Amino acid sequence: MAVMQLMPRDGDWTVDDLDQLPEDGLQYELFDGILVVSPSPVPRHADAVMNLLRLLDRKFPQPGLRLYTAPLDWRPGRRRSLQPDVLIVRDADVGEKNLSGSLVLAVEVLSSSTRQKDLLLKRVIYQDEGVQSYWIVDPDEPSVLALELRDGVYYETGKAAGDEELVLTVPFPLTIVPSALVTR
Repeated sequence: MAVMQLMPRDGDWTVDDLDQLPEDGLQYELFDGILVVSPSPVPRHADAVMNLLRLLDRKFPQPGLRLYTAPLDWRPGRRRSLQPDVLIVRDADVGEKNLSGSLVLAVEVLSSSTRQKDLLLKRVIYQDEGVQSYWIVDPDEPSVLALELRDGVYYETGKAAGDEELVLTVPFPLTIVPSALVTR
């Protein structure tokens, strides 16, 4: 099983350093100047991402926003660069090579190699950077946890597992059935 690795170095990594790394199928992210390298996702993870993307694309109602999937760098600062599995961003925050500004939605699909990073590190950074909604999808359970930012802190706005329906209103009305995200 492949696991994520922290890449040591003298001094902090920056987004400029990321631009010099190879496009080799690995995921390179910066967490406050620390480079974290994760392996490519497995098919179960990719299936969950694609099924969620299809669902969001059908329900995506808001002009002025864009829906994306990884790999695409969201760079809220010089020492931070993350690649949410699925994300929604304002048109104004879309650059030529990457995204900036605060995300409207970040979704992480858990895998064995990224579980701790997604549950702990990314949650703290998304909260710190003002990401309005953060969803965590676990394809193994299957389940979805929805968090919403209120006064700078994430609060659980819904959770569902298996065939249960998760009815959300933020960032827009949507119903998710976790088991449907992992079936082809």
